[in-house]
Amino acid sequence: MRSRAAGPARLEARVARQRSSRALGAGVHSAAWKHTQAGFSGRAVLFYLWNQLEQGTACPVTMTFASIPVMRHAPDIERQWRAKVLADAYDPRPIPVDEKTGATIGMAMTEKQGGSDLRQVRTEATRGDGAWRLEGHKWFCSAPMSDAFFTLALLPEGVTCFFVPRSLDDGSRNPFLIQRLKDKCGNRSNASSEIEYRDTWALLVGEEGRGIREILSHAHLTRLDFAAGSAGLMRQALTLALSHAQSRGGFGRPMAELPMQANVLADLALESEAAMLGALRVAAATDRLESDEAERLFARVATPTMKFWNGLRAPGFVYECVQVHGGNGFVLENPVARLYREAPLNSIWEGTSNMMCMDVLRALQREPGCRDAFLGELGRARGRHAVFDRALDDLGARLDAAPEGDGHARSLVSRMAVVLQAGQMLEHSPQPVADLYVRSRLGGEWMHVYGTLPDSADIAAVVARAAVVRH
Repeated sequence: MRSRAAGPARLEARVARQRSSRALGAGVHSAAWKHTQAGFSGRAVLFYLWNQLEQGTACPVTMTFASIPVMRHAPDIERQWRAKVLADAYDPRPIPVDEKTGATIGMAMTEKQGGSDLRQVRTEATRGDGAWRLEGHKWFCSAPMSDAFFTLALLPEGVTCFFVPRSLDDGSRNPFLIQRLKDKCGNRSNASSEIEYRDTWALLVGEEGRGIREILSHAHLTRLDFAAGSAGLMRQALTLALSHAQSRGGFGRPMAELPMQANVLADLALESEAAMLGALRVAAATDRLESDEAERLFARVATPTMKFWNGLRAPGFVYECVQVHGGNGFVLENPVARLYREAPLNSIWEGTSNMMCMDVLRALQREPGCRDAFLGELGRARGRHAVFDRALDDLGARLDAAPEGDGHARSLVSRMAVVLQAGQMLEHSPQPVADLYVRSRLGGEWMHVYGTLPDSADIAAVVARAAVVRH
């Protein structure tokens, strides 16, 4: 008997293929590498907007975008593939790269015995035919239809990075066996698979034994994407909630005007705006990684901080948007239900919440300048709000007194994220909006539940400002 979900899943996959063509055609994967000024900022805006339309394409688009730094470790591969990867075209044909109008790149790292611990890779590589041959299994391989993959395999020198094209230069298909597609709770329009290498042809990337460092040279870019992508998903959920609440009547007036519902909507609007501003600030720092040491140090901690926070906040945020719709929001034909299934993924992809917090601690411990760069950036908003100033002083003290272990890492990184977002709100948002965010998140007037904003005459104005259609 055919699964009841098979029809919707096939429809999602077909729509995702169409939208992949639009995303790549619009340069969502390539814009950062084609613009020398504010390229990463501009692309982050594109990615933020794109995630309001289609999250299933985020993984292949992100991996293709982030493949460029990994290619730099293999000049011959970069010479043959870079132009195709940066072409604003989607070409799904399974043919050699030289014959394609555009190419997509995937990553295959995780194995079942190691999970996030890439040191436990057991796939083996042996030299042969002027290249290498791989034998092994990968537990998670997203977007297996990609034209090539960066992957990891074991040599006597240690874990090493390799490049696996799906089609070889003679037109034959490289052995790349899809054992099964994962039956995920969401993100169904993006195939995730288990694969097996059997005498699979591969090229060496970088130095033997240094594969983890080389394949993760893209990590700060994918993490930026998932911070921006989560913000985009939240914005779309908010848009749907606002549209429903403004058009649905209840108790004699639109739902959006009922005091309790207005408080919820305003609270969600604050969270959405703060998530967007935090992600875009990281993108701006990424634009200046090579020209400004303070920005590099700031980005080193702010990137995993915002990936952690936006990814962690998205599921609860979307749940509240489902609540606005009532039972209709839990029906699969409602787009907010799809967002609800999608929301947890960005917090898991490219490093779970715990991994992000560990990375922040690692950066603070190994590069002491990160602390000063992070606090220096937040200090730009000092003097604009007394509550913010007290929170900034408290954060500085907590950073100085951070314990050796990581048991309190989530507490510390959560504070870093909220103070960072508050600073961005104070710099870029209207004063009443920023004031409500600071008072609620930092001033002890919030109950950590949406809809518990402190009393304010500005709540209705915050809702109106966030609405796509203003009345």
